[in-house]
Amino acid sequence: MASLHEGDRIHNYLLEARVGAGSFGEVWRARHHIFGEVVAIKVPTDPQYVRNLQREGVAIHGLRHPNIVRAIDMDPYADPPYLIMEYVDGPSLRVVIEDQRNRFPIPAVVAIMRGTLNALDASHRNGVIHRDLKPANILLAHLRESIATIQEHEVKVADFGLGLVGGMTAQAMTQSGSISAADGGELSGTLAYMSPEQKEGAPLDARSDLYSCGIILFEMLTGERPQGNEMPGSLRPDVPSYLDEIVRRSYTRLDRRYASAAEMLAAFVPGSGPPPLPPRSTSQGVAPHCSACDQPVHRDDQFCIRCGKQLVESVPRCGACQAYVHPNDRFCIFCGKDLGILT
Repeated sequence: MASLHEGDRIHNYLLEARVGAGSFGEVWRARHHIFGEVVAIKVPTDPQYVRNLQREGVAIHGLRHPNIVRAIDMDPYADPPYLIMEYVDGPSLRVVIEDQRNRFPIPAVVAIMRGTLNALDASHRNGVIHRDLKPANILLAHLRESIATIQEHEVKVADFGLGLVGGMTAQAMTQSGSISAADGGELSGTLAYMSPEQKEGAPLDARSDLYSCGIILFEMLTGERPQGNEMPGSLRPDVPSYLDEIVRRSYTRLDRRYASAAEMLAAFVPGSGPPPLPPRSTSQGVAPHCSACDQPVHRDDQFCIRCGKQLVESVPRCGACQAYVHPNDRFCIFCGKDLGILT
């Protein structure tokens, strides 16, 4: 295949900058030549990856969720073949981990893991197991300041479907630029997040992704990956006990893990029952506060923008695409469905 250059045209998009490259292909930021829409375009160069491109595109095209990088278009038979994806203007979690001199603030850890688990819950319900979940595949949109500002909805999980295309799991090519080298330079990093059953080549289910989540959670809390049975709280005194328990229930043998991403997600709200509603108003006119981080929240917020805690008993979702919607929305902003009256 001919090499790509800035200004080259693929489909209706002009290439602007290469954001990832490796022996298996390239990822470019591109712009629609008329509308100006910015996208990411994945262009494989390895013949094996070309054969699998169509299967990957079909798998991720059906995953419509605000925490999942969206597939827009594809043509595995074009010259060059391509997959067009949503462009996420922000770094990967791997880049932030490497740049982060101090451990992540607890609210940021919770927001990132909740966003990741929301994505996994949607994918697992659609029959798609990620199988290559790692910090390089978790993108943080619009991150400009401290990691402490990250919000749950700004977390985007990339490369869904790679686990469904045979042996490509350890050769993931991601929008964030984390691409395996031919000599296996990235392979060790990928293997570090794989579940024991995946390394052994055994049949997998959704719990394999949850094992990876446990490792990522431990790494954000402590700055290192887990070894043995040590919990984050033993390395960092301010880690809440419920986060230790989440690591214990995910970074463990298969039969002891959470049964689903939804179950693991629910564990991020300490205690039982639905989260309490924040006060909507007071006689003194004091603004409502989040019950988790005690920071001010807007009376119409459904999630705390600082720690990611759910502020309402239930969050409405579109019945067609399952996207999160605002109670006052008449139409879904993701698929256009008439929402009618939400309750």
